Amino acid sequence: MGKFSITKDWLNLADIQTILDENLILELSDDCKKSVLECRAFLDAKMESGKEVIYGINTGFGSLCNTVISPKDLNQLQKNLVLSHACGTGSEIDKGIVRRILLLKILGLSKGNSGVQLETIERLILFFNERVYPVIYSQGSLGASGDLAPLAHLSMPLLGEGEVWYNGQKYPSLEILDLFRVKPIELKSKEGLALLNGTQFMSAFASHAVQSALKIEENYTTIAGMSLEAFDGRSNPFQANVNEVRNQVGQIRVAERMRATLEGSSLITREKEHVQDPYSFRCIPQVHGASLDAIEYAKTIVEREINAVTDNPTIFPEDDQVVSAGNFHGQPLAIVMDFLAIALAELGSISERRIYKLISGTRGLPAFLVAEPGLNSGFMIPQYTAASIVSQNKQLCTPASVDTIDSSNGQEDHVSMGANSATKLFQIVENVFQIQGIELFVAAQGLDFRRPAKSSETIEKLHLAYRKNISFVKTDVYMSQLMVQSMHFVKKLR
Repeated sequence: MGKFSITKDWLNLADIQTILDENLILELSDDCKKSVLECRAFLDAKMESGKEVIYGINTGFGSLCNTVISPKDLNQLQKNLVLSHACGTGSEIDKGIVRRILLLKILGLSKGNSGVQLETIERLILFFNERVYPVIYSQGSLGASGDLAPLAHLSMPLLGEGEVWYNGQKYPSLEILDLFRVKPIELKSKEGLALLNGTQFMSAFASHAVQSALKIEENYTTIAGMSLEAFDGRSNPFQANVNEVRNQVGQIRVAERMRATLEGSSLITREKEHVQDPYSFRCIPQVHGASLDAIEYAKTIVEREINAVTDNPTIFPEDDQVVSAGNFHGQPLAIVMDFLAIALAELGSISERRIYKLISGTRGLPAFLVAEPGLNSGFMIPQYTAASIVSQNKQLCTPASVDTIDSSNGQEDHVSMGANSATKLFQIVENVFQIQGIELFVAAQGLDFRRPAKSSETIEKLHLAYRKNISFVKTDVYMSQLMVQSMHFVKKLR
């Protein structure tokens, strides 16, 4: 396996994806180690002087911020924080997301502004490299004082508490620490707060969603192109001049890619009886392009966040400052995840409309894309399924970021609810992949009814690859398994 040295350099989402996809082994650069050690030494000196009262380091937490803690209890304070805040509930989150959370927490702590021990970061790196995944639950974070509950569950195994997944089995964390011959971490002042504060639960979901959204949007260029060909659609809505006068970057890019996708097709150039197509075909550049612009904006916000320090207080040894502020507040992510949810839901919504048109028995296609409709229901119910998922996405698009509930006796009086934005968005991503799989399922069937005419090289290549996995449907068959296979196919498209 290759290695990846963590530095203070800016990482983009493609870098994160490479680390995850190629299973790179993490290690801290010497520069990061130096900063982490210096920050910890600075904080230790502050504590030894006993001159300052610093939130969360020698005080209680939240509304207990004015309760001063005895120096002899500072380490116990941090352990108590982790134990008391591990209040997650609901379903366990996807292990791929846990892996992202580990990575993003390591990146945040390695900047040298959090005051953690080097040993603590190296233990998180051990978990990441050895694929030890703490059990984290989907519910419990308000997305404001960081993702307190889920990050407490992330941190529990450092102390030999809680549970982890390892090699496909769930274990008490202490058993895994024994397996690797390491002892539980003895947290020092501020460390529990550094681990629990932060937006890594939200940013892990957000980074996954952005990467998935980019893939979904790109897939839709070829899949929508196949649907257009199956529907005997027109190409003039994609020509350069009509899209460029709109001035919208996403629209121009989508139209350009649609032209490239359709290039060389004999179907698209043949004479048409109809003057124009329905909006779900004609407005692909406008609708897909708007979603692409939203995805690109989300990408910018998320990349800023994964390169940030988001725990509290923030330590600046070079300025002799420990600053209690609010970098843990998840509002930037909460808003952008709600925005991204809408962008993805719209891609799924217009996709379902193309499915509906393809099965409608118009433009020379048989009703429900099957021989002997009536005896066979064909592709009638895949459209129902797509419509059901589209409706659920609309419900999931209700924004979480506009809600707030007062907490911690009023000290935390405005929260982002970004964790709810995150988990809703994760479901929408999965839903849109399924809708996309259904559209390809239907489009490939429709294209087969246009034979012997040929589409472009790009579309024919996709059709051939798809047919190696999923065959043409001659008569009624068990559809559900084919739709699931189709979803897996689109997820793996390159």
